[in-house]
Amino acid sequence: MKKKHAYLILAHNEFPILRKLITLLDDNRNDIFIHFDKKVNNLPELFVNNARLFVLENRVDVRWADVSVVEAELNLFENAFHKNAYQYFHLLSGVDMPIKSQDEIHQFFDKHDGKEFIGYYQQDNKIEIKRKVKRFHIFPKSFRKNNGLINISKKLFRSLHLVLQEKLNIERNSGTNFKKGTQWVSLTSDFVELIIKKRKEIEKMYSNTFCPDEIFIQTFCWNSDFRGNIYNKQDEGLGCMRYIQWVDNQIIDWRSDDFDKLVSSPYLFARKFSSKDLNIVNLLVNHFSVNQ
Repeated sequence: MKKKHAYLILAHNEFPILRKLITLLDDNRNDIFIHFDKKVNNLPELFVNNARLFVLENRVDVRWADVSVVEAELNLFENAFHKNAYQYFHLLSGVDMPIKSQDEIHQFFDKHDGKEFIGYYQQDNKIEIKRKVKRFHIFPKSFRKNNGLINISKKLFRSLHLVLQEKLNIERNSGTNFKKGTQWVSLTSDFVELIIKKRKEIEKMYSNTFCPDEIFIQTFCWNSDFRGNIYNKQDEGLGCMRYIQWVDNQIIDWRSDDFDKLVSSPYLFARKFSSKDLNIVNLLVNHFSVNQ
């Protein structure tokens, strides 16, 4: 019996990219689950021929850097886990693409069955961790809103509140050994089951924090019995098998002239792609359609 994989996709825009992504995941060994941000009013039409496709009904109003990102991810894990038994659960964004064929991807995970593919940031981040998850952040749903008198006031109060916590040496979650890394992971069914069981604790711990989506899975795994199953603790990209271009703390979109670099890399997935250069996406689709 073939072992099935669940692809879990967080999407809110760039639907031409999403359609191409689904094309490359459309394999009878896969089920695809999509969470559309609740703010999306008109959902795109999506089609599959071989995979099963599920669009979540319990949609979250996702706000940048807020725990709502974690809630949307947990909805995906929970929906998929209760739908079927899967060998692996792959969390992707709607602007990611596989850069290996489905045969290669399934063979890779068969070979490394039982490993958790989670990327761990390698630099010192104690100050960042303290600011993000050991302080209490007020008005977390408006981290990115800067316009308007109300939002400016919220930003000011948030800053003053953080300064006050610093002065008074107020620290939450002080007993936890936090880790961070990219939120895009590939996890075993056993580990996903544990995450689901601890959902309420996770949501409580990361409420009113900043960017918990980069921290909660890394931390949860590191402080669990699954720590010994982490595939690669020394290299963030290889740890999660995602190819991401970082320049000055910004993710750079892949472009047409990156094709050879992408398909010859050791990674399985890449992010991120943009409709500004659909040609690179079409190149990948054509390449893997021919070579399936």
